[in-house]
Amino acid sequence: VMNRIKAIYRSQGIRCAGQRVYSLRYRVNWLEQLREPGLGQRAALLYQQLDGVQTLRKQARRALLAESRKHPAHRLLLSVPGLGLIRVALLLALMQTPHRFRSKRQLWAYAGLALVTRTSADHGSLERSRKPIAIRGLNQNHNHDLKENFKSAALRELATTGLDEYEAMARKLAALTLVLWKKGEPYNPEKLIMQAA
Repeated sequence: VMNRIKAIYRSQGIRCAGQRVYSLRYRVNWLEQLREPGLGQRAALLYQQLDGVQTLRKQARRALLAESRKHPAHRLLLSVPGLGLIRVALLLALMQTPHRFRSKRQLWAYAGLALVTRTSADHGSLERSRKPIAIRGLNQNHNHDLKENFKSAALRELATTGLDEYEAMARKLAALTLVLWKKGEPYNPEKLIMQAA
């Protein structure tokens, strides 16, 4: 709906960058800029649809958070860096239990964070290649929502720490989430530093 509203204004050569075009406060001003009555009516109907969707979105968010708080691992997962209320609720819904995954590598594969190694010898030739196996990126067969959840948590965490390599950070957060959830322990940065040393 939001893209369709902006498309109406762009089709008339009206700049509409940012979020102000959706605001109730400025809506009358935006509708006055549309000179053609049909476009104005269409924009008004799209605004009504947007208002209804935003109301439903708020209700769904409240219901999601309420269900998430009932889960025993909710408070535990909130202690993981980069995970907020919504990300924890989505993790609980998408993963359901940490015991589905025997190791972090299985979780990485399911979440689309595992590195895939392929060579040309994988198809057809039976001779062993002398070249080292090349890493070809992340696997394509995965749960897209879970991948986006861990990657956005990694980006949030990297914004505060100033590091690069958010895919490696996403794998680290996924592994940390799995271990803490399985053990039932909250995140403790001092314990993590002691184990690394």
